[in-house]
Amino acid sequence: MLQLLCSPSELRTSIMAWIFSSIHPNFVSKAVSVKNTDFLNKEMAALGEDLILCRRDDSDLIRGNTTPLRQLRFLEQLLTLIPNTAKPCGSCTGSEALLSELFADENLPHLRQMLEPALNPWPANIRALHKSSRSPFKPRKEAGDVAALLQKIQSELEQLQSKCDFLESPQKSSSFCASSLRLAAGDLQQLMTTFCPVYESNLRAHCSREPPSFSPETDIFQRVQQLLLACNTELEMLSEVSVASACVEEEVKQLQTQPRYWSHGEKLTLADQLKDFSRRIGVLLYQQQALPTIDKTENEQV
Repeated sequence: MLQLLCSPSELRTSIMAWIFSSIHPNFVSKAVSVKNTDFLNKEMAALGEDLILCRRDDSDLIRGNTTPLRQLRFLEQLLTLIPNTAKPCGSCTGSEALLSELFADENLPHLRQMLEPALNPWPANIRALHKSSRSPFKPRKEAGDVAALLQKIQSELEQLQSKCDFLESPQKSSSFCASSLRLAAGDLQQLMTTFCPVYESNLRAHCSREPPSFSPETDIFQRVQQLLLACNTELEMLSEVSVASACVEEEVKQLQTQPRYWSHGEKLTLADQLKDFSRRIGVLLYQQQALPTIDKTENEQV
């Protein structure tokens, strides 16, 4: 008992969380959802400060690092605050009955198994006593009302499922699921929350106006379309002209740089071939100009 109640362990933390949950019902959700032991100890210390039983920084008392006497007194004060546990001296009901039964001699092996758990269930009498020691909560509705409410909810869910065809399609299950629907609903709620103040402040005055009257002269759209088509055609022609100019420029460069013409057993470029033609034409012209002079000289000699 001393090792279980006065030494730091996960079981002691569970017992403390159960006691605080019995005192403060809202603490149950935190004890179930929180997996971080340090955070849970801080929450229990804060609740203990609210109950004027300890300070917020008494983390050692919550974890079980203080003296056993102080811890047992703290546990006793907590047990007195559990609802429906106030009783006259000598009586043994509620939580004390549970503790007495748990720490009985025949249940000590089970406590040792709790310190070193092996997933062995408690006996039926212990589980029944644990269930009976809980605070009885009366249902707010009778069984008939609850059954009617469940039947109504079931019919509404069936109607909603009949409207949501995507939930029954196996092909769309990978792309659409309940989590994505929840996310989309959250995004829609945020958008609506943002839109409402903008509508109230800026858009409400404009929404009350009459709708604008449109001009009956719709042929202007046809003229604009024709002009746009002509512009597109002209742009395509200019693009083709640019491509053709680039091809002609490339062909001229090849004519000027690549040897393609044979002359005296070798290939020459266009520029070299033109130079050769110019030289040969100059020679012929020179020869034609020199012939009359030679004939005149011969005649004079004769």
